[in-house]
Amino acid sequence: MEILLGITALLMALALFSLFSFKAPHGSAAMSGLADAAIATFLVEAIHKYVMGNLLGIGYLAEFGNLVGGMGGVAAATLVMLRVGVQPVFAMVTGLAMIHLGILEGFIVGYLFSFIAPLFKKYLAEGIDVILGVLIIAPLARLVGFFISPALDLLMGTLANMITEATSLSPLIMGFLLGGLIKMVCTSPLSSMALTAMLGLTGLPMGIAAMACVGGSFTNGYVFHTLKLGKSCNTVSVMLEPLTQAHIVTRNPVPIFMSNFIGGAFAGTIAAYFGIINDAPGSAAPIPGLLASIAFNPPSTLFMAASAAAVAGLLGGIIGVRIYRTFLQERVPLQQFVNG
Repeated sequence: MEILLGITALLMALALFSLFSFKAPHGSAAMSGLADAAIATFLVEAIHKYVMGNLLGIGYLAEFGNLVGGMGGVAAATLVMLRVGVQPVFAMVTGLAMIHLGILEGFIVGYLFSFIAPLFKKYLAEGIDVILGVLIIAPLARLVGFFISPALDLLMGTLANMITEATSLSPLIMGFLLGGLIKMVCTSPLSSMALTAMLGLTGLPMGIAAMACVGGSFTNGYVFHTLKLGKSCNTVSVMLEPLTQAHIVTRNPVPIFMSNFIGGAFAGTIAAYFGIINDAPGSAAPIPGLLASIAFNPPSTLFMAASAAAVAGLLGGIIGVRIYRTFLQERVPLQQFVNG
């Protein structure tokens, strides 16, 4: 029952963000801004605070990483509005109003005010629009952020607790399911870093997500190389950061996502078996997932888990490509991406 609830909660979150991304006005651009915010804050926090700071003992970087990690709301509101095309001064003042608020609050406020901010430019004279705009938007955005924060904390905390409880009760099963789903999100235009950051995943669930992304990197490398999706530079890029190859992924979702679920599921199961933990929320990506995990696990254990996850990811790619070529290629042919 706990497993069903945990996976259902994750699927609901994925469905919600997918629906928003594809159906809401400027939804895809806003989600890109959210992904950028996760990289700008949680990636910096994961590497500098947990690895360079806590692990290697560099106090300045630990303090710096902690500071940047707390700016998720500021980054999200600013980058979402910039992605949507809002005037930079309005994006910046809205972002600054989100200080000490979370990345999800910043995302929602940034998206909502991306429709409000242009009204000042439309209906007020030049110069007056900026002055009145920043004076009105800043406190109003802050008020909205404070208003929605308790409900968002409760909702995201409940979802995270359901996933964590299910993982603690059935780690291998959840490793398989959670690893497969997170790796699919990691490769999709949605951001696994943003998703895990908003959920606030830590501990074993975050460790599973991180190792799934690490192992799934080899899945993507094998799929791109074997199916000749792009050039060698595309293969290297998708292994380092899948979002850089979204133009190819979205044209060939069947073989890529199917293989990613298999490879991520295998890698997630291995992470659960080795008990890999990760207390850096939002580090669900190939490079951050591996580096952040260094700070929370014995080196020998992490080395064995990461090596096994890489092999598992490669195996997932082999199985996925074989299934695709045997049963699906005639129905769903590949769509090669040609520059220009």
